[in-house]
Amino acid sequence: MVMEVEEKPPLMVTEVSPSQGEEATEPPPSQGEEEATESFPSLDGVEEILGYRFSDKSLLEEALTHTSYPSKDFSHERLAYVGDSVLNLLITKEQYFWYPDLSPGSLTLLRAANVDTEKLARVAVKHGLHKYLRHNKPLLDKLIEEFTKEILKYPLHSNGLVDAPKVLADTVEAIIGAVFIDAKSSLDIAWSVFKGLLEPIISPQTLGVHPVKQLFELCQKKGWSIEFVDLWKESTSYNVPRRGQLIGHAAYARKKDIAFNRAAKDALDHVDQIFGPERDSSIADDQI
Repeated sequence: MVMEVEEKPPLMVTEVSPSQGEEATEPPPSQGEEEATESFPSLDGVEEILGYRFSDKSLLEEALTHTSYPSKDFSHERLAYVGDSVLNLLITKEQYFWYPDLSPGSLTLLRAANVDTEKLARVAVKHGLHKYLRHNKPLLDKLIEEFTKEILKYPLHSNGLVDAPKVLADTVEAIIGAVFIDAKSSLDIAWSVFKGLLEPIISPQTLGVHPVKQLFELCQKKGWSIEFVDLWKESTSYNVPRRGQLIGHAAYARKKDIAFNRAAKDALDHVDQIFGPERDSSIADDQI
């Protein structure tokens, strides 16, 4: 808190009690009081979301402090490192017992869908965890707003069609890491806290297919040859021609991979219109 005071000549400072007619000097605000004056809500709300009370609340503060945030000598990076490993282990353990008949390759695909950047970013916005992130990135709020609108088209997962802000996933991983450390490295407690947050957990029945993989599988099945024309430098876009016709196109300025994936999805959407109902709908289900 910054207080304006009148400049006075140097004086010897003597403690005076309130009973002597002087106003008592207000003590400086504690760390918690300083935080309450900031534009970020109290971290108590995060504990309510998690259903977990921290013994060491500084861990939660660290988990919600981005590297861009000023006046802090820590950030969420180290806890995100821990949380990433913990989350992968937890999902691996649970899936091993949930799906005893799945191959290692299929389990790997399933785990990736449940812990990738988009999935964890969805967790952050669904539960409002991003509102507690301390940062100094002016564009982040706009990116989060755009992401929140985009995922409405894909209730479970976009499979590479939406640009998820990585900072959201890092935040969730850091919170997982904070709970794990605070709970004396208890995997059981960490899982009890985050299982509900991760719902709906993607299963073999709900696992989607990446549009690029789906397009190439379709072409292989039909004996087609297609190409992706890279127009990124000219127009941040990709074209997908076949037999002299443009069957797919997409542009996305922020990430080349997103433009590539969206072009593949656009091609899949137009195959039936251009070449007739040749697309085999069973491909979307034949993923594991």
